[in-house]
Amino acid sequence: MSLLERPEAQELLKDATMSPRTVRGCGERLTEYLGRYLPLFYREEQRQHLRLAVEGRLSGLERKTSEPIARQAGLPRRALQRFIGAGEWDDEAVMAKMRGQVCEELADANGVLVLDPSSFPKKGKDSCGVQRQWCGRLGKTDNCQVGVFLAYAGAKGHAPLDRRLYLPKSWAKDKKRREQAYVPKSVKYQAKWQIGLELIERNRAVPHAWVTGDDEFGRVAEFREALREEGEPYVLDVPCNTLVRDLDERVRRRAGKRPRKPPFRRVDSWLARQPANRWQEIEIRAGEKGPLKGKAIRARVQTRTKGRVGSEECLVVIRTMGAEPRTHYTLSDASPRVPTTEVVRAHAERHRIEETLQEGKGEVGLGHYEVRSWTGWHHHITLCFLALLFLVLEKLRLGKKNTGRHGLPGAGDLHGTAPSATADLRGNRQKSERSPAA
Repeated sequence: MSLLERPEAQELLKDATMSPRTVRGCGERLTEYLGRYLPLFYREEQRQHLRLAVEGRLSGLERKTSEPIARQAGLPRRALQRFIGAGEWDDEAVMAKMRGQVCEELADANGVLVLDPSSFPKKGKDSCGVQRQWCGRLGKTDNCQVGVFLAYAGAKGHAPLDRRLYLPKSWAKDKKRREQAYVPKSVKYQAKWQIGLELIERNRAVPHAWVTGDDEFGRVAEFREALREEGEPYVLDVPCNTLVRDLDERVRRRAGKRPRKPPFRRVDSWLARQPANRWQEIEIRAGEKGPLKGKAIRARVQTRTKGRVGSEECLVVIRTMGAEPRTHYTLSDASPRVPTTEVVRAHAERHRIEETLQEGKGEVGLGHYEVRSWTGWHHHITLCFLALLFLVLEKLRLGKKNTGRHGLPGAGDLHGTAPSATADLRGNRQKSERSPAA
């Protein structure tokens, strides 16, 4: 029996097969989908370019930059390049409209806003914001651009919400480079956590119960403090060397002396001192092969950063089970009334932005761009997010699991083709920065 004749292979093929009716309706659904965004593009030429750019990103092209998209459609590339790189259309208005559609389709009172920085390796020094800095894709310091991204995760699925290019101090202070890259005068230097706060503020109307992010955000005491002041519940990763004081720890009182406060310890050192019976077994989240199990331990703590003692917070250490267990150290503002399982659930949604960005880079060419300006970068990312949201909605409509990667044949005309993500979005991908350098 050949591999394809095996029952499990036949089931996969059956799931990946799309009926002619489904294929024919795809172009009509894309037209309807883009219809709500067309009023934001005032000229007919812009509207044509919008459809062409989104179709190209939904296609099976290996490289989804302006030139191959235009060539596939049999059109000159220069007009499309200008539309993306310097076109006079408001990408923030498009993103606001997208947020409204995410609310309509995916709104969940227990939803989670997820922050994550993502890097794009670059050659040369002219692309806006490029410099030698930490590049997650390469796992080292190298020449790259970095964006700060916000995604939404709810019971119905996950989708992109917002983005902002990080402008390093060297760029923010260089008037000549700013002018060459068309950086607006209103844009000043902001640390990534400050950009994250702006993105959260801009998306506050999206129904959610938590904010999550990796330790690049969680390690910043000012970031956590700002979220508390804004009434934004959070579960944020912190490094293993974070200094914490266990407020429930009992310190032996010496005769005639005032009670001493517990000492500050690295959180990993604190964890090593905890008895085994303090761990609580939990279900972290559903997985493709069944529930992902783990253990959690919780304590009331204060942190110390640069000599400053913080407010009381909730420390939850989460450890996965399996052949390669992982330990996550998290801080939250959860009150004692909030179950540990709920804190763990919110934290488990953090991987959704990794999936969103990988889907963006793998499916709609998020890392495929040749623009150099501030405007071009935000235009490109916005168009990719617009294409990605369409794929998310197609997946919801079909109610199918992600089964594999398929391109869009004949991408110049969607009337009679099916979008790649109807069978394309894969669920549990590891975080990847493997987009090719543009």
